Amino acid sequence: MNATKPLLRWASGIMVALGVGHLVILTVTGWEHVGGWADRGLWAAVPLDLSGSAVKTAASLQNAVTFWAGLGSFAVPLALLGALIWRLAGRGVPVPAWLGWGLAVWCVFGGVLLVPSPYFAGTVAGLLVVLAARKQDRA
Repeated sequence: MNATKPLLRWASGIMVALGVGHLVILTVTGWEHVGGWADRGLWAAVPLDLSGSAVKTAASLQNAVTFWAGLGSFAVPLALLGALIWRLAGRGVPVPAWLGWGLAVWCVFGGVLLVPSPYFAGTVAGLLVVLAARKQDRA
């Protein structure tokens, strides 16, 4: 058995759990806004006003927050990256250390800015990728 496979599987499991968990929690807590997107026909249900001229209400701001904290966040790409790493680990394909370092640094900064948060679990996933890459290099 490849010595890096368990490390990469743990890392990918953490990433998928963070991404999917984030979406599930946000969907449950922001359901009135998520449901409203379908009621409004989806197209431009969360308008992006760059001019700053539109009047912002508490409801429109909460609608935007729900989008940017859910589908517009890094939850989907993080879950997809985790799924890709799971697949690569299963095939014995090495994952580069730079990917783990990038994830770890991003999650440290996110965790420092948003305390308490599960960002630090993402740091663990990144460091597991780095550790697996180093084991792969030594083998």
